[in-house]
Amino acid sequence: MHQPEDQAAGIEIALWQYSKNEGDRNRWMQSLSPDERERAATYYFDRDRASFVAGRYLLRRLLSVHTGISPSKLLLSPDNRGKLRLEGRERPQFSLANTDGLVAVAVASACDHLGIDCERADTDTEIEAAAVDSYCSADERRWLAELPASERRRAAAALWTLKESHLKALGVGLREDPRNVAFSWKDGIPVMVDGGDRDRQWHYRLVESGSQHVVALAVCSQSGFPGISTRLFQDDSMPSE
Repeated sequence: MHQPEDQAAGIEIALWQYSKNEGDRNRWMQSLSPDERERAATYYFDRDRASFVAGRYLLRRLLSVHTGISPSKLLLSPDNRGKLRLEGRERPQFSLANTDGLVAVAVASACDHLGIDCERADTDTEIEAAAVDSYCSADERRWLAELPASERRRAAAALWTLKESHLKALGVGLREDPRNVAFSWKDGIPVMVDGGDRDRQWHYRLVESGSQHVVALAVCSQSGFPGISTRLFQDDSMPSE
C-alpha cells in the first residue's frame, strides 16, 4: 500500500496486522531486550502481551534498517518525559502505536516532532459515548452529534487518534488534557483549531489502514509536510505454523 505525496517520501509508516500465533510471538521475543521481555511478562491479558511484543519487534526491525544495527542490539530507552529514544542518537525520529490487532510505526530523519496513533473503530457505542466528553471539545461534540449514526463511531476514533498522535509527538502523552487539542477539517485534511501562526509547522493526516482501525499521524516540520511512504509490513523471517 502506498500513499503518494508531492515531495519525496520523508516519513516511512509500517502497519502490521500481526499474527496471534504463540510460536510467532516467542520468535519475536528474541529480538527484544531483556527489559522488554520482562515487561511483556507483566501483562495480564494475552492480547495486551501480544500487542506489546509485536510493537517492539516491528519498531526494532524498522530501526535496524535505518541504522544498520541488528534489531536485538538497538538500545532504546525513555527520555525524562517517557518518550522512547535511541540511545546516543538524535536521528531517526520514530513513533510507535499498538492496539488489539494492529501495530503502527512511523520513522523519519528530518522532522522536529513525530507521533502516530491507532485505535479500533468498532468499539462499543456506549463506551464511546461515555468517553467522548472526556477528550472532545464542545465544538467537536457538536460536530459528532450532527453526523449520521453510521459515521459517528469512526469519526470519534479519528478525533482521538489525532489528539493522541499530537500529544505523543510532543512527548507529553495524556498529561495534557486532550480537550485542549481540538481539530476540524479543511479540504478533507485535519487541522488544529486555534493553533495560530506558531503551529503552521504542524501537519496532520489520517492514514488508510486497510482494516477496522483508524491511524493518525502528527508531524512538526519547518520545511513543510514531508512525503509519506506507507506499507503493510509482512514478517518474512519465518512463516506461521
